[in-house]
Amino acid sequence: MSFRASVLTLYPEMFPGPLGLSLAGRALERGDAAIETVQIRDFAEGRHRMVDDTPSGGGAGMVLRADVLARAIDHASPAGDRRPRLLMSPRGRPLDQAVVRRISEGEGVLIVCGRFEGVDERVIEGRGLTEVSVGDYVLSGGEIAALVLLDAVIRLLPGVMGNAQSGETESFETGMLEHPHYTRPAEWEGRPIPAVLTSGDHGAVERWRRAEAERLTRERRPDLLRGGRD
Repeated sequence: MSFRASVLTLYPEMFPGPLGLSLAGRALERGDAAIETVQIRDFAEGRHRMVDDTPSGGGAGMVLRADVLARAIDHASPAGDRRPRLLMSPRGRPLDQAVVRRISEGEGVLIVCGRFEGVDERVIEGRGLTEVSVGDYVLSGGEIAALVLLDAVIRLLPGVMGNAQSGETESFETGMLEHPHYTRPAEWEGRPIPAVLTSGDHGAVERWRRAEAERLTRERRPDLLRGGRD
């Protein structure tokens, strides 16, 4: 069974977007993964098919309606669907490699792309949406965040990366940032490749890579060494 992602959005034309290229694109072509988009507006009623309304209690902006979104979710994820239901949201839990790997090991995922000021809280609770954030900033909508999540997940699916081992040593897979990389030429603008990498001593190479990973992590992301975020 291929990995199946259902993306609920007001802008289905944004998909697959960059996911149609490179590793993800080839995975979609082979059928290793499938992305279906669901137009939320199709589940709105009335002549104008309104998907949003003013926030209760007043305030700026508009809020995505619970009834409309619930109908879209029920269509894309009927009873018995075991896929996790995510809402891309700046107030969600941070997306990290552990979350990505867990999703990649399942049957797929349903992703709701929020818009406007937010989503009615009742549909988040009533349809069991887990809020996930790609960073401490605000985007115009959840579509770009969904693309980020799907790219991270699809590349981990079996057979997508040519060398599976390359995914095991990347940043965050080991709890640290990845070590520096070098390739030919042996010297560039007076900067040589570290001698240990051309020594042929595989044990020394691994020790160097581990030490460099630890150094970079201490300098740039010390929170990872403490097992959490600052």
